[in-house]
Amino acid sequence: MKDSPTRHLALQGASNFRDLGGYPTADGRITRWRQIFRSNHLGQLTAADIEIVRALGVRSAFDFRGVEERAAGVCVVNEIAVHSLPIEPTVVAALRAELGRGRLTAPVALELMRESYRNYVRHNTASFRNLFGHLLEDRAPLVIHCTAGKDRTGFASALILHALGVSDDVIAEDYLLTNQHYKRDASNVSDLPADVLDAIGNVEASYLAAAFEAVGSEYGDLETYLRDGLELGTPERIALKARYLQS
Repeated sequence: MKDSPTRHLALQGASNFRDLGGYPTADGRITRWRQIFRSNHLGQLTAADIEIVRALGVRSAFDFRGVEERAAGVCVVNEIAVHSLPIEPTVVAALRAELGRGRLTAPVALELMRESYRNYVRHNTASFRNLFGHLLEDRAPLVIHCTAGKDRTGFASALILHALGVSDDVIAEDYLLTNQHYKRDASNVSDLPADVLDAIGNVEASYLAAAFEAVGSEYGDLETYLRDGLELGTPERIALKARYLQS
């Protein structure tokens, strides 16, 4: 639709700041624009960025960063209430361990990324469950983020779109938009080989697929995960759709 709002907002101090609105659902509705955003962290926004975020009316942030990550980049928009849903990062430490053993290659890095996504399901479902608890409250417009806004945030965004009835193909397309809009910051991993940085600095369909493979292994199927893992029964799904879908 040519009159639709811009999906990606080009901020100077953040990258990959995107709107999850405008996607069609199985019941013929679309996700509401300007309600749920996804981004990398909000600790380096410029004064102009802050005015853009304020104009969007964002009042809540759901932050998947771990303890040290949060301390390194506190949200600079005073009006935003920040809710911590911590998932400690593990990939860089695992990469450095493999580097120390002399075994670090791009395929190893790819598999470590996939394993981190599996662990979102195996070990971090509580954080995603808490996110949906907040989504069912009236906290929008809101932004979901981690440090880079691509992995923990990417899986969370995929879960939200699934719960709202968006198709797998559209969810995959949205997930891969990160490769167009994420500005890589390699300053803290400059000791890693270039091909490894490529593996961790982008997203791949196989990463998201690994998370959903873990859903199947741990819960049987996605609907059971939504119901039992994320505690989204029929009433919660109806309420979620009422809040975040439009005709």
